[in-house]
Amino acid sequence: MRVDRPDDSPPRRVLVLGGTGTIGRATVRALLARGHVVVCLIRRRDPLGPADPTALPKGATARVADLMDPASLARDGICGEPFDVLVSCLASRTGLPDDAWAIDYQAQVNALRAAEAAGVTHVILLSAICVQKPILAFQHAKLAFEQALTESGLAYTIVRPTAFFKSLSGQIQRVQRGKPFLVFGDGLLTACKPISDDDLGRYLADCIDAEDRRNRVLPIGGPGEAITPKAQGEHLFALLGREPRFRHVPVALLDGIIAVLSTLGRLVPALAAKAELARIGRYYATESMLVLDPATGRYDAQATPSTGSDTLFDYYARLVRGEAVAERGDHAVF
Repeated sequence: MRVDRPDDSPPRRVLVLGGTGTIGRATVRALLARGHVVVCLIRRRDPLGPADPTALPKGATARVADLMDPASLARDGICGEPFDVLVSCLASRTGLPDDAWAIDYQAQVNALRAAEAAGVTHVILLSAICVQKPILAFQHAKLAFEQALTESGLAYTIVRPTAFFKSLSGQIQRVQRGKPFLVFGDGLLTACKPISDDDLGRYLADCIDAEDRRNRVLPIGGPGEAITPKAQGEHLFALLGREPRFRHVPVALLDGIIAVLSTLGRLVPALAAKAELARIGRYYATESMLVLDPATGRYDAQATPSTGSDTLFDYYARLVRGEAVAERGDHAVF
């Protein structure tokens, strides 16, 4: 579907990072619908295997480039062509320290420099709302690049979304099999305003022409009230016509797992990585994905902006009916 741009503004040449992920594809679709020329830089998942350009929406151009190699970025990605806007939906796949600093920081810096040399004047960055309270390596890496971007002299729009539908859909098959819905603590420890890939993709694409979004850091959530894990479970059981059943997992259990893995990780590097993944899981189990009030240290649902029309519970209904398939990715807790 074609979408008109405001004030008949001209189409842009847009360079996209992370265009093969679920959010990236949604963003590419939105960019194409607005008439922009879209070139996506693809990194190989398997260094020995080919990238799959068919993962991109029709109309986008795919180019395979090594984001860790500035020469490859210039030669294979930019190809001597001019660009107006860089849109980055790039993110590390695991969140582990080496991966995070390589992708969430260094690859982004490399792409920023290459894009600037190609004439880019505006960068739209998909970040994450969890960087408000940085504890983990990937959060520090994202913040480091945010700082590099804001100090680059280019116009920027940094978008920090709340939770994604795919991240909150991992227990549907479990519950369909008759098992209880897992929650940490009482299921009320956290809340979020989840946003769909399509709503987020449209928001990112609209940042190109939205002057009021320039040189700003923008938290964003989906429509409706903030939702707790308990509410997610209750609604899922209602969709299935069953009485709610919950299994309450104490946060202390995660703390014990982290302590053991951290100790053993001093001897076995693979266990150190598992300890970091457990810390990531604990973070999402205990911190809300909402705007953090720096004055009070509390999360504020009312201060978390909403956009779009897709709701998590409508998405749950489509999954239950078999009308959608959840692509969950690497950061899912369950």
